[in-house]
Amino acid sequence: MAHTISGQYGRDSIVLETGNWAKQAHGAVVYKSGNLVLLATVCAAEDAKEGQDFFPLTCEYTEKLYSVGRFPGGYFKREAKPPEHEILISRIIDRPIRPLFPEGYFCEVQLQVQVLSADGDVTVAGHALNAASAALAVSDIPFNGPIGGARIGRVNGELILNPTTKELVNSDLDLVVAGTKTHIVMIEGEAKELSNEEMLAALRFAQKHIAEFVTLQEEYAKKIGVVKREVKLRTKDAELLAKVKDYAFAKLTAANQTPDKTSRNKEISNVNKEVVEFFKQTVEESEKIKDIKAYLHELEYEIVREQVLTKGTRFDGRKLDEIRQISVEVNPLPGPHGSAVFTRGQTQSLGVVTLGTGSDNQRYETLEGQKEKSFMLHYNFPAFSVGEVRRSSGPGRREIGHGNLAERALKLVLPKPDEFPYVIRVVSEILESNGSSSMASVCSGSLALMAAGVPIKGSVSGIAMGLFSDASGKFAVLSDIAGLEDHFGDMDCKIAGTRKGITAFQMDLKVTGVSFDVLENVFTQAQKGRFHILDIMEKHISKASDTLAGTAPRIIVRNIPKDRIGELIGPGGKNVRGISELTGAELYIEDDGRVTISGANQESAERAAKMVDGFFTEVEVGKIYEGKVKRIADFGAFVEILPGKEGLCHISKIDFKRVNSVKDIVKEGDIIRVKVLNVDKTGKIDLSRKDALEEEQQA
Repeated sequence: MAHTISGQYGRDSIVLETGNWAKQAHGAVVYKSGNLVLLATVCAAEDAKEGQDFFPLTCEYTEKLYSVGRFPGGYFKREAKPPEHEILISRIIDRPIRPLFPEGYFCEVQLQVQVLSADGDVTVAGHALNAASAALAVSDIPFNGPIGGARIGRVNGELILNPTTKELVNSDLDLVVAGTKTHIVMIEGEAKELSNEEMLAALRFAQKHIAEFVTLQEEYAKKIGVVKREVKLRTKDAELLAKVKDYAFAKLTAANQTPDKTSRNKEISNVNKEVVEFFKQTVEESEKIKDIKAYLHELEYEIVREQVLTKGTRFDGRKLDEIRQISVEVNPLPGPHGSAVFTRGQTQSLGVVTLGTGSDNQRYETLEGQKEKSFMLHYNFPAFSVGEVRRSSGPGRREIGHGNLAERALKLVLPKPDEFPYVIRVVSEILESNGSSSMASVCSGSLALMAAGVPIKGSVSGIAMGLFSDASGKFAVLSDIAGLEDHFGDMDCKIAGTRKGITAFQMDLKVTGVSFDVLENVFTQAQKGRFHILDIMEKHISKASDTLAGTAPRIIVRNIPKDRIGELIGPGGKNVRGISELTGAELYIEDDGRVTISGANQESAERAAKMVDGFFTEVEVGKIYEGKVKRIADFGAFVEILPGKEGLCHISKIDFKRVNSVKDIVKEGDIIRVKVLNVDKTGKIDLSRKDALEEEQQA
């Protein structure tokens, strides 16, 4: 049976429909807002696979190009590997939904959101989250939701729910928030150096509207009469757990006092092996042995959290707000255009900068059409960084997400293209990792940009904040969390920014929400930590290098009339090729008339710029030019005095004496000086070598 409900979500009218499309899915919703139409579907296995000990959730967001009436590019003309922006929205859907499934629910779940019709004015991320939650709300799959998603912008100080694409261009905030009726579950986004207070105001604004959409979903599920399926959750053997705790608790507590990651892991592993061997004497079932290993992990969870919540100390001896030891190296690599190593505890990032030209822009396709970006940050996380052995492959979802977060943190402090006309690529190579590697990438990237001579507005640092809390409401906020604290904690909140304010942020939870009291503590404590890190970074480099690396291209920019672009390019690109061949420089011409000229050295770029200028310089009568003999005829020589502008030097004007053959005086390719005698109405140019020689002799 079909069911429809509609409601207002800020300025947007929302329609939810179920029961007509995708009826075999366990939950399916057609979500409409303006011309935007999303299909969200969810399916779940009836039972968990035998031996399954984790929750296998897959979230996929897909944009269909037919939604805007376009063919996909490429030979096969169909959607294939998901592009980066689809992966990022898939992660935005996954992260707030994952912690809201019941504990011990290990059935495989697949959630898909597809864009069937796009609206050029509507930004999709918040709506995609809403559609995903609505599909779960109308399904029989157990879920401790629903949640709502909101994209927040801010224009001229005014907060906007689900801003249009045009409003986002002028916004100093791009924030995606997910939450329940009362608590925030996830945040993601970027800002133009906003304060803690401004960020918290935006989150409160988002929470208010999220609650409205959660209420709409609850009404919808009640209207449909949704009954959730009964599932068998994995339960604990209380008697066996007590025995394991009695035998292993003290041993694990001692092992957990080791601050070094490698040594600690080894000690924990030794304890676990000893405990398993001990219980093998009395327990024969392989499933029980597997349970014992899980209980040991739970005990470790309890030990780490109890130490923080009751004693206020951490496993490595740090105070709650203490940052690990930091070291910095600037320009350790001689070949790249800029480099830096940032080490914080046992997390280390090598940041490397490459400066390029317009032809190096990254081109990608979205529902809005072809786009380009001139700044990119790529994050690499090799197996050796955590002492593992695994097959090397392309970047996964995690690497793409971490790289995007670090990129957003740095892009807002970059100079405008008019001030620094380079394409910039930053690569973060994670050399070792023990938590906060994405924030280490922000720090190494900021240092490397300055080392490369990129005039950024200010240094940017990043920090990962953690949270331990209990059922009584007691909580502890941790600064600069290590991998262990991320693993056993309730929150991973990454905040990056300059001294002026926040530039990027991301928060994920393992609990069902976080209060604003906690968030206020997190932002305040994070700022203290960020400033401490900036103090250390700025001792090594506090402003951009005055000179570019010798291997960096030299760039000159010219702006030409848009209606004369073809004149510069020439038939079949003849003129551009000619300039490149003569000077060794490259030209990148944009649709707005911006011409980026890049050469291996300044001389090459300047020669090419002079030739470009020549195409748009009017020939002056009476002026002497240096030109190249392009062709010779019986009656004279054709000389190019400016790019694309040739004149005739008649045989009678070649020399003072009588000339029988032009070739007796000049040859093709010769560089000669000529004076412009006349330019007629048709643009024909009369030249005289004789007059130029005479005038220069008199001078």
